[in-house]
Amino acid sequence: MGITREDALPTCTAYCSDNLLIEIIDMSKNFTKRDLVLKISKETGQTQETVFKIVQKALDYLNGALAAGNTVEIRNFGVFEVRVSKPRIGRNPNKPATDIPIPSRPVVRFKPGKEMRELVEKLDASKIK
Repeated sequence: MGITREDALPTCTAYCSDNLLIEIIDMSKNFTKRDLVLKISKETGQTQETVFKIVQKALDYLNGALAAGNTVEIRNFGVFEVRVSKPRIGRNPNKPATDIPIPSRPVVRFKPGKEMRELVEKLDASKIK
């Protein structure tokens, strides 16, 4: 058995909402669904396949709710909501004299929760790419 991506990434620690010490992956690389499955599997002892099915099912429900136009609120994490963007005028960089009307359309917006916002505010801005 080789080294997993989870083992290879540097980590730091932070406290989550229920005061449990949690390990956070260094964000020099993107944190993927695979990384989430590996961490949950390691902490709970569940198989990666079982955890993947649960994570995927949760994401499917979130996508379904948003596709139906509903707001999804996850306490201490954030709120996803569907809004309608305003129509605007765009321009082709190759032909800047030509205006292109861009119609309004539904878009998903995310507003982070208080705890997430506070954790992100502690980041050193000079180290973010």
